[in-house]
Amino acid sequence: MTVNHPTRDQIKLENVFTALGNPMRLTVVRALAAGGEYPCGSLLEGVSKSTLTHHWRVLREGGIIWQRPSGRELLLSLRREDLDARFPGLLDAVLGAISVEALPRAGSARPTG
Repeated sequence: MTVNHPTRDQIKLENVFTALGNPMRLTVVRALAAGGEYPCGSLLEGVSKSTLTHHWRVLREGGIIWQRPSGRELLLSLRREDLDARFPGLLDAVLGAISVEALPRAGSARPTG
C-alpha cells in the first residue's frame, strides 16, 4: 500500500485552504491536533468508506496529514511541523477559530502508539 505525500516545499497554501474548507475535515484536523496517530476509520462516525477515502486524499494531498500503513489499515497524523514551517501560525489560527458547536463530533477514537 503506497501513499504519496507532498514534500514540505510542495505544500501550497491554496491546497491547504481547500483541505480545511470542509467541516468534516476540520473535525479531523482538530482531533489530530491532540497528537498521536489514529486509524482511518476511527475519526468520523457514520461516514461511508468512500467518503472517508475522499477526505483523506484531500487532506493528504493538501499536506495536512500523514497516512502511514500499519498492517491492513492506515494511521493518520497531523503534519504540524511541516505546516508550521511552511505557513507559521496558520494552523494555530485555524484551530483557534474552530467553533466546537459548528462542527460534527469526531469519533471517540484514541491515538495509537
